Amino acid sequence: MLFLFLLPAPAETPELSSRVKEFVRVNAPKVILTHVRVIDGTGAAATEDQNVIIEGGKIVAIQPGADVATAAGTTPLDLRGYTVLPGIVGMHNHLFYIARPNLNSQWRYDQPVLVPEMTFSAPRLYLAGGVTTMRTTGSVETYADLNLKRDIDAGKLPGPHIDVTGPYLEGSESYFIQMPHLTGAEDARQTVEYSADRGVTSFKAYMNITRAELKAAIDAAHKRGLKVTGHLCSVTYPEAAELGIDDLEHGFFVNTELDPGKKPDQCSESYGNYTLEHMEPGSAEAKDLIDTLVKHHVAITSTLPVFEGDAGGGRPPIRQKALDAMTPEARQAFFYLRQRPASLPARETDGALLFKRDMELERAFVAAGGLLIAGPDPTGNGDVLPGFGDQREIELLAEAGFSAVEAIRIASMNGAIYMGKQDHIGSIAAGKNADLMVIKGDPSKQISDIENVEIVFKDGIGYDSQKLLDSVKGHYGEY
Repeated sequence: MLFLFLLPAPAETPELSSRVKEFVRVNAPKVILTHVRVIDGTGAAATEDQNVIIEGGKIVAIQPGADVATAAGTTPLDLRGYTVLPGIVGMHNHLFYIARPNLNSQWRYDQPVLVPEMTFSAPRLYLAGGVTTMRTTGSVETYADLNLKRDIDAGKLPGPHIDVTGPYLEGSESYFIQMPHLTGAEDARQTVEYSADRGVTSFKAYMNITRAELKAAIDAAHKRGLKVTGHLCSVTYPEAAELGIDDLEHGFFVNTELDPGKKPDQCSESYGNYTLEHMEPGSAEAKDLIDTLVKHHVAITSTLPVFEGDAGGGRPPIRQKALDAMTPEARQAFFYLRQRPASLPARETDGALLFKRDMELERAFVAAGGLLIAGPDPTGNGDVLPGFGDQREIELLAEAGFSAVEAIRIASMNGAIYMGKQDHIGSIAAGKNADLMVIKGDPSKQISDIENVEIVFKDGIGYDSQKLLDSVKGHYGEY
């Protein structure tokens, strides 16, 4: 069956700089991916032996597999044994690294904790891992993020399309010294308007924000047609839904509504662990919460990789390519944080139970009609790196009980739907942007094949994943 979409004249593509061209593997007026397996991102089953035709940065047709003769201006790629997927739409990604000064094996470190910007390494790691669109989901250097987006869009630097989230909307205190602190509702409104005027396209509320500040931020953002998400603690999930928030981060890990001693506008001592432990799927509390979220059209962002290390059992698996990307210091911190010191008191809650419980609630949320989107929260913390973490999130969604094609949809199409960009990205269809990843193997049958990314197409230009990884070896954690 032939699917054909007639396109208007393509927009002019910016000239790529020499520093970007060195990572380009495929760049031709017309590219045909022949004899490739297609997982289209809609949740449909994989389709075998297809030709995907790319022209002018768009997918112009998807046809039954056939050999194609090389012609002037046309580059055919024989992709037997490969799968093409939509590029990942990362909905909880960052451009910084968490640095703990003088961290040792006993988890002791000096203050202040810092979050240096990974403006060089992170965009390359994302693109190499198949991420073609990402939301920064909280910025510590907003102008750097905005300028990086501008230079990537202009073809000066390699990287994904970026939705720049503004400065964290944080309350009177914070774990990170580089975060601004709101002084009230009016400050929240002004912060949103000031940032939106400068090109920020989304916002993130943080742990110690008050309900009044959150409401003011949401109202100001919505007047601009922009959305607000939140990693909350002082405000519960039901409260945030009633205030009009668009998205909630970290699955169901940071909802504090059942926490003992929870006071209005204050973070609880449990940080939501008690609530998650006691909110069994199918219980009245879980049903009421999910009904409230679905009724108010609140999306949930699954960030399973950042919690995986707390589940025990040698999690997460160690990937040599991820280790290769790190500085020696970042690699040392990685191994320190994998092993909980015996000198620390036992955890009050079972990490494996919480991890399983969150997976169950995410499945229940989707079954009730909720929009689940995905991102790994990659800051080096929890053994999570850009790109590698995005792939691991898809694997963990499959472990949570979603089918492989459902997990891929959550990580691609669902993010596009949340951003209102589903007509352009998120799935493989004629007329959409040619934002694709080419993978050796078949992740619909073996989800770990999602790690075998070889070529990433962004706007129809194919980037060499390994060359991008090679360019950042030893630098993640440095710059």
